[in-house]
Amino acid sequence: MQIKHPNVLSIAGVDPSGGAGLLADVKTISSLGGYATGVVTAATAQNTQGVFGVIPIPTDFVKKQIDVLFEDVRIDSVKIGMLFDSNLIKGVAERLRYWNPRYIVLDPVMVAKSGDALLTDDAVATLRDELLPLATVITPNLPEAARLLESVDITDDEQMEAAANDLWKLKGCHGWVYLKGGHMEGVDYSEDLLYDGRHMIRYRAERTMTKNTHGTGCASVFYGYSDGSQRSQALHHAGDHSRR
Repeated sequence: MQIKHPNVLSIAGVDPSGGAGLLADVKTISSLGGYATGVVTAATAQNTQGVFGVIPIPTDFVKKQIDVLFEDVRIDSVKIGMLFDSNLIKGVAERLRYWNPRYIVLDPVMVAKSGDALLTDDAVATLRDELLPLATVITPNLPEAARLLESVDITDDEQMEAAANDLWKLKGCHGWVYLKGGHMEGVDYSEDLLYDGRHMIRYRAERTMTKNTHGTGCASVFYGYSDGSQRSQALHHAGDHSRR
């Protein structure tokens, strides 16, 4: 059943420039006709050039934000972005297991476009163990996929396919992996892979030459899930929305 105005929750950090994180998610959800809600996980001193400081929100307060929201608002879909450390990942996973939302989209945010770290090194294993199994779809880029798999850099189409398959197994052989290929070097196109354990679907587009890449990501994926769209259609439209 298609929901006319889905309620979508973004659990993410705040980028004051509005190019990434919670503010970008809110704008994307609203532009697509949804009702945006948000739980703040971190405050950052950030602009389009870099991240100059991060203050994580205490885990207990993040959990409280989640609880009071779910108690009052019907949440149709959840998107998880920046979580920063292991304790926060465990806290968010605990509350999502309790509230059991229908759709969870996990963007395993690890490094900003500027190269600044947004996830502590010891938290990668926690993210892998606690949140990947809960997610309906995960949306890593190539460097994030390599870190999740503890593998070498992914540099060609064959390695992308192998990584998508390995990630699907890592998350428990359910749902979808949407592997973003924008970091692939030496090609004049950007290609993403969608994999559900049976079908490997490719989305290829001409590479856009621009310096305005701050915050480009998966902000519209979870909206497509919330309104009842077919999964492959929702993910295809997400790529189109990002390129626009």
